[in-house]
Amino acid sequence: MSIREFKKDNLNVCIFNTREEMGKKAAHDVVIRIQKLLLKNDEINMVFAAAPSQNEFLDALVNAEGIDWERINAFHLDEYIGLPDEAPQRFGNFLKDRLFSRVKFKSVNYLNGNAEDIEEECQRYEKMLKEHPIDIACIGIGENGHIAFNDPPVADFNDERMVKRVTLDEKCRNQQVHDGCFKSIDEVPKQALTLTVPAIFASKYIYCMVPGETKAKAVKDALEGDIAETCPASILRKHANAVLYLDKDSASLI
Repeated sequence: MSIREFKKDNLNVCIFNTREEMGKKAAHDVVIRIQKLLLKNDEINMVFAAAPSQNEFLDALVNAEGIDWERINAFHLDEYIGLPDEAPQRFGNFLKDRLFSRVKFKSVNYLNGNAEDIEEECQRYEKMLKEHPIDIACIGIGENGHIAFNDPPVADFNDERMVKRVTLDEKCRNQQVHDGCFKSIDEVPKQALTLTVPAIFASKYIYCMVPGETKAKAVKDALEGDIAETCPASILRKHANAVLYLDKDSASLI
């Protein structure tokens, strides 16, 4: 049960004592949304974030009952450019380990950060997203306020692209070290593929899970600052059907 709920502009905010409670409630809400959508549609499309902040949510989701996974097409938000195919830090591998291999989706559609032609890969994934408009986006917020890999220097609320190559800022790359994904910033790739802000915002429903003290400043900026690319997550306050799930640590500054 949440310890506090409120609304900021259009965004519903729910705060929980622990990461586990947060993850379970987010998964519960996503399951209900999946079930409602599948009553009206033969299949639906979902996109997932790959980060340790999503672990509790993903674990609760794969153990949930009542989901017809074989009617869901899965996508992911972003991917590093240039990591070896087998690298555990690759977001496709992260999600395969925690989600895609644990339930049977209708399709799993990977972003390929090792494509020979990165621009062609962006166009390929963009075409798939246009053919499969996202119903549910399950996302997080970075320490610099990013959503997906839309860091403040490259985030564009009016981006004409749906998928693009980006250069990662230093705070974003340092977060990957803080999360324990890499031993040092020198190991973190400098570029990545990402769904753009408009591509994420176009999702019919957005569920955003953000635990941890390291995210407290980003959460404060997203909720209390201007709605601007300087904190890309602030755009969630304009979405008609978005929920932000926090634990007491990530909510400590609000």
